[in-house]
Amino acid sequence: MDQPHSGADDLLFEIKGGIGWVTFNRPQARNAFTFAMYERLAEVCEQADGDRSIKAIVFQGAGDKAFASGTDINQFRAFKTPQDALDYEGRIDRVLTKLEQCRVPTIAAISGACTGGGAGIAACCDLRIGTKTTKVGFPIARTLGNCLSMSNISRLTALIGPARVKDVIFTARLIGAEEAAHVGLLHEVVEDHPALMQRADELSKLIAGHAPLTLAATKQALARLQKRLSREEGEDLIVSCYMSQDFREGMDAFLNKRAPQWKGE
Repeated sequence: MDQPHSGADDLLFEIKGGIGWVTFNRPQARNAFTFAMYERLAEVCEQADGDRSIKAIVFQGAGDKAFASGTDINQFRAFKTPQDALDYEGRIDRVLTKLEQCRVPTIAAISGACTGGGAGIAACCDLRIGTKTTKVGFPIARTLGNCLSMSNISRLTALIGPARVKDVIFTARLIGAEEAAHVGLLHEVVEDHPALMQRADELSKLIAGHAPLTLAATKQALARLQKRLSREEGEDLIVSCYMSQDFREGMDAFLNKRAPQWKGE
């Protein structure tokens, strides 16, 4: 069910002293993303690409309970055809690629849950700071029964390696801050939410004062090192999950707060 408004209130963007601050603003839904929020995220990245006064962007969730908990499940209920699933993953891929390729350094300030699409967004940021309450994961194998796109698998594998990707997805567990820092999902952990905001402010100002061409060239060089399969090469995998009886069962179980009964079909 799409939001009746533009989504402007759900994703806030302000610029303070050359630093862009993005807030995912649906704390009542653990900052779950609507389609409008994904589009707004892409717009923010485009704005930063064209505005040289913006030197860095910090992403945060409203409140301290969640950074973002993925796509709002209600957005999936209208899926009827393989094209619906492919269009959805195409949209997410386009938005996350915009974030990943954004001209300026990006910092994810992660407090609480960072799961599913939220963890995908964090993985696209250049730096990730967490607190002791941060939990990161892709619990789709026990919740919805869908799968990650080829691009998201690529990003995650580049960050933590194939064996850990299997561990995270197969066990569907959420990784605590200490382990997340150890495996590379976080690069720094601070005590609590106030300390997180202070550190995000310090770090963004530090980076904003450095040579923008050096930072941009470093981002580009690393992107060129990571050659990827195209999204089309993973379309059969997307369709096999999103069009399955298991995905319908996963959604129904999730929305009705019961355990899903998987059939593998």
